Amino acid sequence: MIAAEQKPMFRFLAVMTASSMIGLQGYSILFNNYAVEVVGLDGSGVGIIQSIREVPGLLSILALFLLLVLKEHRLSALSIALLGLGTALTGLFPSYIGLAITTLVMSFGFHYFETTNQSLTLQYFSSGVSPLVFGRLRSLAAVSSIASGVLIWLLGLLLDYRGIFLVIGIVVLGAGLWALSQDPTHADVPVQRQKMVLRRKYSLFYFLTFMSGARRQIFVVFSIFLLVKMFHFSVREMTLLFILNNVIAYLMNPLIGRAIVRFGERRICSIEYAGVILVFMAYAFTSSKLLVSFMYIVDALLFNFSVAIRTYFQKIGDPQDTASSMAMGVTINHIAAVFLPALGGYLWMIDYRIPFIGGALLGGVSLAAAQFIRIPLTAVDETPTDALLTAVEME
Repeated sequence: MIAAEQKPMFRFLAVMTASSMIGLQGYSILFNNYAVEVVGLDGSGVGIIQSIREVPGLLSILALFLLLVLKEHRLSALSIALLGLGTALTGLFPSYIGLAITTLVMSFGFHYFETTNQSLTLQYFSSGVSPLVFGRLRSLAAVSSIASGVLIWLLGLLLDYRGIFLVIGIVVLGAGLWALSQDPTHADVPVQRQKMVLRRKYSLFYFLTFMSGARRQIFVVFSIFLLVKMFHFSVREMTLLFILNNVIAYLMNPLIGRAIVRFGERRICSIEYAGVILVFMAYAFTSSKLLVSFMYIVDALLFNFSVAIRTYFQKIGDPQDTASSMAMGVTINHIAAVFLPALGGYLWMIDYRIPFIGGALLGGVSLAAAQFIRIPLTAVDETPTDALLTAVEME
């Protein structure tokens, strides 16, 4: 059950999570049209900007140096403010350089918030509660994504790109400034090591995190491209899938958190990776538009199972290593983003099935690796799952 001193942190993370998704989805929904219609970029220019957007994720480890001078919840709040600032300024600088710089600012804010969000959740909530908290926050993120889409649609009736970016950015910036005035912390949390930590006992966590990043790139880059290029999905159909994915995520994420507590990380990871193999093989060989639509929804749902990798670390790791290890995890997760889209694009030109067959092989390797997950008995929280779920959902 969430203790009274933990409730301010839960509310703090909830507001920050909602704000981050409103900012990120707002930016993402508008980006391609804005880049082409206003800035006048071609495919190469858009690709470079998208690569720039991934750089802050690769540099998330640098957040450790900021924690030498900032408290972690302050860095989290500043990150949201930075995300809002970058989004607000995007429409004011309609040039290639302007878009590159504002994208970089926005992305640093989002990725550094992701780092602190994961770290604070694992520090402030026990191993029996943290999966449920992650589940509730991901459900909130799904609702916020839908709200962002609706807000942009309504603003589009009144404002141009500059105005929409400005409104979305100011909303997110305001949330970040509000968070700077909050202090949701309490004293009963281990002091974090203010340095980069690499330990052999975390090797499986590092490996599964890297593989998760590779699987994410195949989903984000190639599955959507498959739907549009090979199955000729319209904008309306893609929008419907986006909404459906987020509705399902809202409903299922609390259950995923509950399943992690009840069945353990090894079983949940095994289900995810077995599902990944099935989905990618279906992508490669199906000719059914209905089946590929269903696989896309399953693919998006399975991605939420990756929470189990973080809760696995919580159960095996030194509590003082949490902040540094989550920063390292975000960095490792983005290594694949540097080379996989380009490599996969080259392989796609040979045969579009190759990236998906490769993804299925990655899923097989991950499935084998997940069998090595071992949780010490001393790390198992024996608080009844139903009570925990009820307590978290009442927040």
